[in-house]
Amino acid sequence: MTKLSVNINKIATLRNARGGNTPDVIKAAADIERYGAHGITVHPRPDERHITYQDVRDLKKILKTELNVEGNPHEKKFIDLVLEVKPQQVTLVPDVLGQLTSDHGWDTLANKDFLIEMIHLFKTHGIRTSIFVDANLKMIEGAKITGTERIELYTENYARCFNTEKEKAIAPFVEAAKRANELQLGINAGHDLSLENLKFFKQNIPGLLEVSIGHALISDALYFGLENTVQMYLRQLK
Repeated sequence: MTKLSVNINKIATLRNARGGNTPDVIKAAADIERYGAHGITVHPRPDERHITYQDVRDLKKILKTELNVEGNPHEKKFIDLVLEVKPQQVTLVPDVLGQLTSDHGWDTLANKDFLIEMIHLFKTHGIRTSIFVDANLKMIEGAKITGTERIELYTENYARCFNTEKEKAIAPFVEAAKRANELQLGINAGHDLSLENLKFFKQNIPGLLEVSIGHALISDALYFGLENTVQMYLRQLK
């Protein structure tokens, strides 16, 4: 079964809107884990507008499954946090300062030397690495050179076109997954995956190890309840 890692950034956004500790991000993560999710994903940004660096430290203390920390390793503060906390997985994302949300993968060829250096650093500390990439065969082949264990396919293009031409939308991701499998790269995926499009994606992507889902899942939880929503997403992955 493909693993479900729930991104809890949106829960932190709600908390930070009023200050204080409501909703309790750490308790929510523990509950999501208890409801059956296989891991928790967080993306602490330099301005800490949702997940804070202290949240990451606190989560590592209580989680029983996997913690996946996303971020841009151009930020020394991010590197220091990852090396301190030692999550099970770090996902390297090429966000720029102040970016609203992730919207593109790495150019693994142009950034080859930098990625090799960062991935080596994290791997020497026993942290599994994944790098955010578009469904582009050259970028996936470049990812192999960096030494990363996994890639995370950026799925916004798939999600945007799913309702109108899902076969066309999935095609480049199928080819990307096949190439990743040939190169023995583990495959994660994330961005705008939802109850509507997740099952079709899972059924068509060979070797899909993990999906990271936040915005859609937390939004659905407003209607269906958090425990029920986690279970609904898990059923899409079976």
